[in-house]
Amino acid sequence: MKAVMLAAGVGNRLFGDDGTQLPKSLLRFEGKTLLQRHLENLLDLGVEELELVCGFRMDEIVREAANWSPPGFIHPVQNKNYRKGSVISLSTACSALRSGESVLLMDADVLYDPAILHRLIGSESENCLLLDKACEDDDESVKICIRDGEIIEFGKIVEGHFDLVGEWPGFLRMSPLIAAQLADASEVYVTEGKLDATCEFAIRDVLLSAPSGIFRFEDISDLSWIEIDFPSDLEYAKNIVLPRINAGRTENDV
Repeated sequence: MKAVMLAAGVGNRLFGDDGTQLPKSLLRFEGKTLLQRHLENLLDLGVEELELVCGFRMDEIVREAANWSPPGFIHPVQNKNYRKGSVISLSTACSALRSGESVLLMDADVLYDPAILHRLIGSESENCLLLDKACEDDDESVKICIRDGEIIEFGKIVEGHFDLVGEWPGFLRMSPLIAAQLADASEVYVTEGKLDATCEFAIRDVLLSAPSGIFRFEDISDLSWIEIDFPSDLEYAKNIVLPRINAGRTENDV
């Protein structure tokens, strides 16, 4: 299995945008960067290669990745248009998405319990998303909407009647066929000049066009995670999420 990690963004909502701000993947928690934590988890799961999509301060991110991975594990690619939408980063990773292998897609700005990735990789479905039922009713959370056991809507702004709505933490497992379809969908946005679109738009196109039963979801409502977009997220990550993650590891080790 390959992994594709989107780590190109500026993070201006967190630190501003004067060019000196830290890339979010290099945020440190108890001495470890988010990127180091991602790499440790991926290597523990037996992932064979990481396509690392970079943009802002790319050299620093690649150096950090090289510090915590074996030679040949990291394949860095550059999104030169990183101030636009993340669908461009997705299209930048098209070679990995079309590699003929299963793909794990990840956002780089998430602090999470490693059990989350284990649950995703261990799912019986080869096309799987994660769902947290503690979902805020706002325009920031990416929502997965379920009716009769099927995913029928996906995105930040959703309408309709659903049996269950949960938040998506930014991780997606795909079969080789679905990964290739996602590459095609992302390239459509770029070709049509829709450069401000996020990667979720392309994912939604593939999700909603797939036959019934192709995509499944795993409930991670019992596990701790947070996507770090705003200063309040960073404080919550340090003071709430990280202690919960550490407590879970301690319990599992006993």
